[in-house]
Amino acid sequence: MANVTDLQTKYSKLAQEYSKLRAQNQVLKKAVIDEQANSLSLKEQLKQRDQSLRKQEQEMDSLSFRNQQLAKRVELLQEELAVSEAKGKKGKSKGDSPSQHGLETKSVFDEDLQKKIIENERLHIQFYEADEKHKKQEAELKSRLQELEKDSEQHQAIVDGLTTKYMDTIERLQGDKARLEVKSQMLERETKECRVRTEECQQQLRRCQSELNRQVKQSSSVIQEKVPFNDTKFSDYNSLNVPPHNRRHQLKARDVAGQALSFIQDLVAALLNFHTYTEQRVHIYPRDSSIETISPLNQRFSQYLHENAAYVRPLEDSFLQLHQSITEDTVTVLETVVKLKSFADHFSSYTHFLQKILPYQLKSLEEECEAPLCTAALTAKNQELQNDIKKVTSIFEKLQSYITVLALPSVCQDALPQSSTSAVFTQLAACLHSLHDAIKEMSKHYNQKASLEQELPTVTQKLSTTSECLLGSLGSLTSSTGKIATFFSNNLDFFTSPGYSPRGSTATLNPLQAESMLAYKKKAVAYIHAIKQPKPQSVPYREALSNRRVLTSSTESREGLTQQVQQSQEKIARLEQEKEHWLLEAQLGKVRLEKENQRIADLESQLAAALGGGVSPPTLAAAASPAPAQEEAEGAAGKEATLCTSLVGMLCTTPSVEHVGDEESREQLIKTHYMARVGELTTQLQISDSKAVHFHSECRALARRLAIAEKNRETLSEEVRLANQNITRLQDELATTKRSYEDQLSTMSDHLCSLNETLSKQREEIDTLKLGNKANSKKNKGR
Repeated sequence: MANVTDLQTKYSKLAQEYSKLRAQNQVLKKAVIDEQANSLSLKEQLKQRDQSLRKQEQEMDSLSFRNQQLAKRVELLQEELAVSEAKGKKGKSKGDSPSQHGLETKSVFDEDLQKKIIENERLHIQFYEADEKHKKQEAELKSRLQELEKDSEQHQAIVDGLTTKYMDTIERLQGDKARLEVKSQMLERETKECRVRTEECQQQLRRCQSELNRQVKQSSSVIQEKVPFNDTKFSDYNSLNVPPHNRRHQLKARDVAGQALSFIQDLVAALLNFHTYTEQRVHIYPRDSSIETISPLNQRFSQYLHENAAYVRPLEDSFLQLHQSITEDTVTVLETVVKLKSFADHFSSYTHFLQKILPYQLKSLEEECEAPLCTAALTAKNQELQNDIKKVTSIFEKLQSYITVLALPSVCQDALPQSSTSAVFTQLAACLHSLHDAIKEMSKHYNQKASLEQELPTVTQKLSTTSECLLGSLGSLTSSTGKIATFFSNNLDFFTSPGYSPRGSTATLNPLQAESMLAYKKKAVAYIHAIKQPKPQSVPYREALSNRRVLTSSTESREGLTQQVQQSQEKIARLEQEKEHWLLEAQLGKVRLEKENQRIADLESQLAAALGGGVSPPTLAAAASPAPAQEEAEGAAGKEATLCTSLVGMLCTTPSVEHVGDEESREQLIKTHYMARVGELTTQLQISDSKAVHFHSECRALARRLAIAEKNRETLSEEVRLANQNITRLQDELATTKRSYEDQLSTMSDHLCSLNETLSKQREEIDTLKLGNKANSKKNKGR
């Protein structure tokens, strides 16, 4: 699970980086679009300049052609003038009429020549002005071209940086994908092993279920014959109608409380961030506390906001205690959830905190509206935010009233009927949705306000950063409230359904019945465990009743019987000691008898050796007299040495008066042997039962682990699929952006080439014109 959380954190970081890159990409796209529009406008301007340049070139061509014509005309006139002068010199001798005619023609040529000179000067002036204008245009185009080249280089650097960043991101995602594939393979192997174990467990579970179904049928046939206890006079006795313990309801309640705890933790974190960043904004805008003192109203507002953790943190702590109080071995209804009251109290204190800071929030927004640079749009957004804050505070008050009503049954019994509980839960779900909508609307208005503030000339980086953080906290607050509202709506059926109700009635469950239910549950568990223990053979009912009567009648003489038992035990112990004493005495007597027989045999051998084979009658009588005693001793020894063998073992007995006691001891030995054997079998049976229970619990745990592993595998596969989709999408976007930038660069390079060609042509034409002008000026000077 730790690896999964690490992967989730990594993917969240990657998602944040991707969102940042995507925002940067949008900005760059916008910049590229603007540059494209600028380039299009520049292209249009360049076309217009080209057209004007072509017109000027045409005019220059026409003027040069006209100039050439005029030059030829001047040359012709000069030639004619020379010819006329030559003719005049030759014809001086003629009369006055030819000279007068020559003077008239010369004056005509002089006037024509003066006109042509004036026209030539005018054309030179126009040519000079056109040349200067062309140079200025050429300089402007060169500077614009340099700027465009710089912009293209900057865009190329940005494109290269984005390309490297996207490639790094793709490589990192590919590495994560490879690790996830390896992990998924490992999980698949574990899943296969778990499936094998699950099949074995399912087989055992089927056997257990068949046995349990049989027992359930037997028990249900007995339960259906029972009638619920209903006392119309004393309703307190109706607590005997205890409903059965619903383990599924408890597990569902535990799961729901865990999900709600995670959502409450997100909500608490979002509220803490919102209040903290609001406090920072109060110190920055409309007056910066580092430069000048803020107003007393904002100072008090900042003090109240600084205390927000004392009101927000207890919400998470109290709900955590509520979650910990819901276990599998408890009864979870509104009447027994005592920790809900503390959560309601802490929520009420937070609502009072919101009511306390509400006027300061409104006054702070009014103070922002009174700032000198506040525009009409900002004033309108501040008024909308005032309405949103009022709406959110009123919704929190409604939530506080609903939660307080739901916490009443745990304090006061029969405070809320089941129908009212369903209505309260329904209204609470609707109120949560309205809270989500109000906070979403407030976040939208604040976002618009922040965008308007960015346009102000006095906005600082600190204010921009604080506004972005505040927008982020509002976004997380919107997300957490939306999750809570969706979660509550999805589990509304569970909240409104009665989990427990007494048998034979539709009333709610009181704490006394809950305690009785838990007590009966413990007794049932103990009874089930006791059933698994081996029991002696059952006694018939009639015999059991007679034995009960005998036992009840003999309770008075119990003390006497105990005294008799103690006395008999003391007597038995004393007899056992005497028995051991006499056994020792018998062994000593046997040893003494053996010694006496040995001594008598020695005496007889000595006597026979002394008499040398002759024996007198008294001596024989004396020698024979010990024989009966020896026989009696041997008989006694034979009596003591009698052995009794059986399947149980060997027992040494003597055929005396104590023979009956030996048989009783033999029966006692047999009884103790079999009792020990029965005890061993009982312990073995208990061990096997405990092993079976352990295996059953292990199988259930394995089944749960398998289900969790399946869910994790599904989530991981879904994450891998989403990651692959993100990778492909990023690759597509990268390819499209790269292609678009390459197309733009190619078009810009083509355009630059065409501009260079046109500039080179213009330079050549200008050079040719300059050369032509120089030649014309030289000719004019020569003239």
